[in-house]
Amino acid sequence: MRRVVLALGGTIAGLVMLLSFRTHMGSSAAAVVAGSGGKSGSGGTTSSGASGSAGSAAAAASAPVSAGSGTGTAVTGNVINTPYGPTQVQVTVNAGKIVKVTVLQHTNDGVNSMMIDGRALPLLNNETLTAQSGKINAVSGASYTSAGYIQSLQSALDKAKAL
Repeated sequence: MRRVVLALGGTIAGLVMLLSFRTHMGSSAAAVVAGSGGKSGSGGTTSSGASGSAGSAAAAASAPVSAGSGTGTAVTGNVINTPYGPTQVQVTVNAGKIVKVTVLQHTNDGVNSMMIDGRALPLLNNETLTAQSGKINAVSGASYTSAGYIQSLQSALDKAKAL
């Protein structure tokens, strides 16, 4: 009987510690998302409606992320709904080349989405500019973000070809 009580008490203590564990977002992920947010003036972003410091962090995560520079024709891709929120990409094409990629909307399901998007979106943007097409590799650990980005990117490129 004594062993059962000790085992039960240890299990309960372990569960309490596990459930009270809080992960901390690295400042580099927040800096990547927040630091690149001012590069584009495009609208269409989403926010989670959270309150307090998490709300301001979520608002920073929903700011557009852009890569490249230049002028040309800006074409907006379709909004792709993922399990963690919508994703939408805008590409700027000049003389048949992709000169700029702007993420108008991206997954926004809390701190975890901010960390994943803060790492994945710059990689996806750079790979798009390098590949000059929608045939890019997904980012490991960011499956839904990558899938939504690639689908929206391809729809924008299809629209650009139709112009």
